[in-house]
Amino acid sequence: MNTFCFARFGILALMTTSAFAAEKVELTVPEPAAILARLKPGHPRLFATSQEFATLRTQVQNHPRLKTNWAKFRADGEKILTQEPSKYEIPDGKRLLATSRRVLDRTGRLALIYRIEGGQKWVDRAWAELNAAAQFKDWNPSHFLDTAEMTTAFAIGYDWLYDAWTPEQRATIKEAMLKHGLKTALEAYRTGKNGWWVKSQHNWNQVVHGGIGVGALALADEEPALCGELLQNAIKYLPLAMQHFGPDGAWNEGPGYWDYATKYNVFILAALDSALGTDYGLSGIPGFSQTADFPPYFSGPVGKTFNYADAGDKAGGAAQMFWLANKFNNPGWAAWQNNWIEKGPGCTFDYIWGARWFANADGSAKEPPQLAALPLGRYFREAEVVSMRSDWDDKNQIFVGFKAGDNKANHSNLDLGSFVMDALGTRWVVDLGADNYNLPEYFGKKRWTYYRMRPESHNTLVLNPSQEPGQDPKAFARITKFDLKDCCTSAVADLTPAYQTDAQSIKRGIGLLDGNQVLVQDEVTAKAPSKLFWFLHTPAKIEVAENGQSATLSIGDKKLLARLLGPTNAKFSVLDAKPLPTSPNPEGQKENKGIQRLTIELNDVTTTRLRVLLTPLSGTDIPAAPDEKALAEW
Repeated sequence: MNTFCFARFGILALMTTSAFAAEKVELTVPEPAAILARLKPGHPRLFATSQEFATLRTQVQNHPRLKTNWAKFRADGEKILTQEPSKYEIPDGKRLLATSRRVLDRTGRLALIYRIEGGQKWVDRAWAELNAAAQFKDWNPSHFLDTAEMTTAFAIGYDWLYDAWTPEQRATIKEAMLKHGLKTALEAYRTGKNGWWVKSQHNWNQVVHGGIGVGALALADEEPALCGELLQNAIKYLPLAMQHFGPDGAWNEGPGYWDYATKYNVFILAALDSALGTDYGLSGIPGFSQTADFPPYFSGPVGKTFNYADAGDKAGGAAQMFWLANKFNNPGWAAWQNNWIEKGPGCTFDYIWGARWFANADGSAKEPPQLAALPLGRYFREAEVVSMRSDWDDKNQIFVGFKAGDNKANHSNLDLGSFVMDALGTRWVVDLGADNYNLPEYFGKKRWTYYRMRPESHNTLVLNPSQEPGQDPKAFARITKFDLKDCCTSAVADLTPAYQTDAQSIKRGIGLLDGNQVLVQDEVTAKAPSKLFWFLHTPAKIEVAENGQSATLSIGDKKLLARLLGPTNAKFSVLDAKPLPTSPNPEGQKENKGIQRLTIELNDVTTTRLRVLLTPLSGTDIPAAPDEKALAEW
């Protein structure tokens, strides 16, 4: 039996440095035989038992809201009945992932409808889907996410429909899962073939260990040696990624990848709980019990996230919020997820984990969960990101997401100091998101040549632009001050590590003042006279005043006023969202249509304090500008 001691921000054996005190938690990695000794016999055992499915059936049949949603969910299942089974398709030459996800979604939906309603047509269509994928030449182990997600689909189909399959069907599903999924994973663990992900510390870890672990639990009684070894490895290596939830639950790959990572993290923990009765302490890793705070804080009022790193900005629900609400007894998280699905059918796991929040076991209604009264701002340590807003309920509220953080984090852009801003029901300051993952060396040596990866494509500073990346790709910058008051929320980041080649000091502060305007203040001390750019990316039309000291941004009939409070020699200008003349400009990049940059350009800077005030114009009165204070006095 192997025992490891995990700490906040790191495994003690692999300790990462932190400014915060370590919070130790003992985790024991069990031997395979000990894992298998806990296995519950029979099927289903993944995520829900027969009795739990029976309870869900009663809830769906008797609770008015669930019954209405179920009719929509079932209608989506009916559509699947008319569709052709998935085919082996790798359109980009690298990923089978879209196919794996489609098989997973279809199998989960069809199997759940069968568990609730019965009916051979659901089983037959699930068989057509799984049998087609079973005949694939492989599940694309060169991109092991594809293999892991397909394995999850087969595990759910095998387990939930076990009693509905003929012996021949069970054998086909099992053999495909073994050949293309579990044995391929075992080879990766033992030899390293296609297995670079084993000790990774980002979403690949959770998705692959999670998906393979779920598959191993489905077959553990039939293939004990193989599955016991796979489960031991999953339990052993998951903490390498889970440590990064500490200390406050944020995720350094951004909100989009939070969803992906936690989905599979929850899959394996939920499956361990249901099949073995324990998750071996994994859910107790520091920060994980708080991680469901992260999506609400970084979802703005206009349905967009603060999409730092390689992610789109569309906000949405995540069924794992229900599981986290169950696990850590937090009704507010369930209420937040409920807001996303209240008008729609929900997904498979919204029913598995969410029904208990709305209906008793007999289907009678219970008081639905309520959103918690959360503070208007939050600083998440180690991810070094800040959320601030003027209100939670008003869709016209001001929302700001601001980050420092780690340029080395997986999927990072060079965006330390960047921010986004919503107001008047509109996103004014945008993050462009990822470029095409299939660009040459997008995740390799050419990454920092692409515009969307560089600081000049973000709402931050560029010092002495050149062919170089623009920020140190290894830099880690901290939020050094966070202040939450009734009148305002503010945060200060020390960005010096990102610009240490050319700067003695660079600090940025962002304050949400009196709930009605946002101040962005930069204090820069360069090592030698330098060129300094300040950028703000926006979809708005920009009109710069004749004196250059203000600019009006317009989207439809809504307006945002930008005022340049200092220095006196600074002026606004407008640039297209494309590489500077001094920057690399590889072919094939997205064109960033409809986006402009509000820009400040200063030459021969040694020491300066840049102050820009952003004010949504909701009436005739324009709030006064705040008095000038150094960031040290904020």
